[in-house]
Amino acid sequence: MFVLTPPSQWRRLALGKRLVGVRRFCGLASALLAAASLPLAGGPEVPLLLLDPGLSGSISSAPGQGQLGDPLQFSPDELKELQRRFGVHGPQPRLAQLFTSGIDQLEPLRSHTLGRIGELRPLILAECQRQMVNPMLVAAVLFDEMRHAKPGEDLPLAAHSGLFSTHGPAQLSLSEMVHQGLLPADASEAEITEARNQLLDPERNVELLVGKFARLSRALELPQRPLQASGNRRDAKALATLAYLHNGKLDYPRRILRTMQDPELHALLYATRKQAPAPLI
Repeated sequence: MFVLTPPSQWRRLALGKRLVGVRRFCGLASALLAAASLPLAGGPEVPLLLLDPGLSGSISSAPGQGQLGDPLQFSPDELKELQRRFGVHGPQPRLAQLFTSGIDQLEPLRSHTLGRIGELRPLILAECQRQMVNPMLVAAVLFDEMRHAKPGEDLPLAAHSGLFSTHGPAQLSLSEMVHQGLLPADASEAEITEARNQLLDPERNVELLVGKFARLSRALELPQRPLQASGNRRDAKALATLAYLHNGKLDYPRRILRTMQDPELHALLYATRKQAPAPLI
């Protein structure tokens, strides 16, 4: 025997199901959030990152306070000291980090950038050898800065208009030339124009980038030799610090050291080409 249910009762039943569904969803969400806030069993307690480690910032507590001493992380005391001595900007906004990651996936842009670095390869190797800087650090910074350059900023008219504060493949500013003693702090308009022209020249820009890393290495009292991240935690931390001071963003060192391991970029700098032997007839 079938009993017809009035429409008003159907509406009450449907509303009750929706309320039960909402309660279950809220309960599940609360359980997931509680689980995410707990440390992994048997492992050290680490800060909860909102993004993938490759995109997130690298702030941590000082080594010896439950941390594993990740060379790509900076303690609050280290950040405070770097802020005092050099000035830093903190991590990029989340949206900017995701946009940067999206640009990195563009294969035509990657190939074009590798071609540009290939043209600068002899200069990079020679200048890095002269100033005892790791060529892979320079190549990785160039690779990153070239891919994320703003449209039109390499045009002399746009550069001299004051629209952009950084110029050239390595995105250097006039202040770097002041730090290297190549431009007076109270430079005239003519001197500023000439300095911008130098920054826009790719080869001169690379020389200034290597000089910047050499200058920062001396200021930080780092070993006066090419630093190697592979198998040397102190060198990895030093390279991360140099990358951080170049860009001023907290998520930048991890991206640069990851780029330094790019096999295609590594082959571009160090591989040697041999002419294939002529086939025998």
